[in-house]
Amino acid sequence: MDEPDARDRVSRRPTHTVAAWPPRVAVEASDGHRWLTWSALVAAVGALVLMLFGIPSIDLHGPLHRLGIMDPFCGGTRSWYLLLHGQVGDALRYNPAGPLLMLITMAALIRAAIGMRTGRWVNTTIDRRIYLPVLLVATVALQVNQQMNAPLLIVRWGG
Repeated sequence: MDEPDARDRVSRRPTHTVAAWPPRVAVEASDGHRWLTWSALVAAVGALVLMLFGIPSIDLHGPLHRLGIMDPFCGGTRSWYLLLHGQVGDALRYNPAGPLLMLITMAALIRAAIGMRTGRWVNTTIDRRIYLPVLLVATVALQVNQQMNAPLLIVRWGG
């Protein structure tokens, strides 16, 4: 079989382009973000455990933490613990992503409750050309912030 020439391949490309912005928002009959719903449920259970039992007494840190290398998640548990006890300023010091992630968790749970009750789910689609660079820059910024706060994060809770 002959290989089609370049003109034939070009002519088969879609003639329209998809806009990267704004995000598409649709109300649909099914949960288009089950991973978000389940993640929020797991996070809420974790928050409940923190409320009932406090900070875990076991060391959850990886080996790089002991060498003074922080990761973006360092201080996250303490941040949520402090948020749950109304200490927003201290929560932001331990991990500035903590309050944002808690807001996302609450919004996802509210979305799930409404979706389960009504059978109508708000689903969004954001082009990866938008969210991946934003996520990368935010993660690097958080990494830098956490490394700058290494002395605070290395000290054992309550120690």
